[in-house]
Amino acid sequence: MDQILVLLPMSIHPIYKALHFLLIIGSSVCCNPPKEQVQEKSKRPNVILILTDDQGWGDLSMHGNNWLQTPVIDSMAKSSAQFDRFYVSPLCAPTRASLLTGRYNLRTGTSWVSKGLENMNPDEITIGEIFQDQGYKTGCFGKWHNGAHYPQHPNQQGFDEFIGFCAGHWNNYFNTTLEHNGNDFPTQGFITDVLTDEAIKFIEKNKNDEFFCYIPYNVPHGPFQVPDKYFDKYKAMGLNDKDAAVYGMCENMDENVGKIIAKVEALNLSENTIIIYMTDNGPNGKRYNGGMRGIKGSIHEGGVRVPCIIQWKGKIEAKSIPQIAGHIDILPTLISLCDLEPPETLPLDGMDISDILLGNDTSLEERLFFTKKSTEAIIPDGAARSDQYRFVIEKGDTMLFDMKVDPGQRKDISTKEQEITASLAMAYDNWFIDVSEEFRAETEIRIGFKEEKSAYLPAHEAGFSGDIHFMEGHGWAHDWLVNWTKTVDSIYWDVVVDQASEYSLELLYSCSEENKGSVLEALNSGNANSAQITVAHDPEYLPSPDRIKRIEVYEKEWAKLSMGNLHINKGNQRIVLKAKDIPNAEVGEIKGLILTKVNAK
Repeated sequence: MDQILVLLPMSIHPIYKALHFLLIIGSSVCCNPPKEQVQEKSKRPNVILILTDDQGWGDLSMHGNNWLQTPVIDSMAKSSAQFDRFYVSPLCAPTRASLLTGRYNLRTGTSWVSKGLENMNPDEITIGEIFQDQGYKTGCFGKWHNGAHYPQHPNQQGFDEFIGFCAGHWNNYFNTTLEHNGNDFPTQGFITDVLTDEAIKFIEKNKNDEFFCYIPYNVPHGPFQVPDKYFDKYKAMGLNDKDAAVYGMCENMDENVGKIIAKVEALNLSENTIIIYMTDNGPNGKRYNGGMRGIKGSIHEGGVRVPCIIQWKGKIEAKSIPQIAGHIDILPTLISLCDLEPPETLPLDGMDISDILLGNDTSLEERLFFTKKSTEAIIPDGAARSDQYRFVIEKGDTMLFDMKVDPGQRKDISTKEQEITASLAMAYDNWFIDVSEEFRAETEIRIGFKEEKSAYLPAHEAGFSGDIHFMEGHGWAHDWLVNWTKTVDSIYWDVVVDQASEYSLELLYSCSEENKGSVLEALNSGNANSAQITVAHDPEYLPSPDRIKRIEVYEKEWAKLSMGNLHINKGNQRIVLKAKDIPNAEVGEIKGLILTKVNAK
């Protein structure tokens, strides 16, 4: 790896970056007055970090989109620092992992969006933990998508307050039930309005303290639902249903950002609050994106270049920043801007760019920004972005584009510029080897912690045999298992148990009248319990006001079958569901298994 520093000075070795970051933080602490004196003059700044889901660079009117209207964000950009070339990962969970840790996502264990590969390793030090440990009140309002089980849940990753959901998407955006710190949280209204209102309550509650408020909205991700007034407006322009829904969600979100800014101003917090607005990947479909190549999921420019605006009234002047930056830079930069004590973190990939924001320096060392294709398997497809070039390796093909003369990536110049191509290929290969060596997927479900009262084992995280399969097919969040027709087939969950525990088991199921009667058995290490499905439960799907037919499963209510108590041993365990008897065509549909500790305090 040290060869990169010699051959390509603009690429930064991870160890060098970590040392460089610590030196910057250390020097800033040494040169500033003692913390007590600083705090006597003013509080450390609050932070509001807004992240949207599947909103591309072109989904803002300030970027030349003549269909869409986003006046609040446009106005915010005019009075703030905005990055011209800001990069993230191709998909949502990897971007979130990098944003939360300041590290490339493969180092965190996150490589995909489902099947446990969206999970972030619990030993990662998150931005929430850093602010929480240094006295800030911390809240997260929206889509987490970096692990739903105990050690990876936002409440265990640095957030005092969590209202939202942990999965990669949500089934219904109107009058839905979200989560509040592990408990059900029924809501009324459109989900973006609800999340905004809850974030504002958090800001109001902590206005006299220092707070870090993370608002990862789930729009304009599907399913495509939006209030009529927004949808009708864009349909009247002649747009198709999907684009009308997407732009409607973006406009509604823009209005909600306006509510947050207005509340900060009303509380006289503007000059002591940093507000960041950014998105998590390219657009979730082919629509206006400034002529860039690629959409969500792509390693080309259009899949990973997104807007990023940073506002701090009286401290950060309005400017356009041409230097390359990205999601990994937010954590080290906020640590510096908020004058936090040097935290103990795993080695960072991001750079502190606070001097650029504050106008103390107009230069930034040229570097490469790397992108790995988000995939269930670790394959080498990815890209390296320099100030001038985008190097891409995709399905065995190597490409090079001069982004200054060909921003739409229409002409591959890898054959013409072989030396540059080889140099960038070597840099990417070395980077990929480095981050891949650290990759450790956290796909197991961890349970049995002393503080944990219950655990949920969803069908989409289960293994299964025979003809059993997912209802929708992909096994994304909220999917369930169907076609359980044979007693030789089974469903199972691999778990890691921290402490041996006694659990009460409840199976979530649906079953038609003609199929009731199956006898199921839950087993672990010789312990077993049986129960029979004697009550039919075959409800219709809940109303879903989708604007286009969804890919994901619909939502319905599930019955609970008590399966008694089961002792689960410590360590690596497999919890198995078997069918002792299937008297009719099939068992029914299986949504998941709820484990509640017996005599939990």
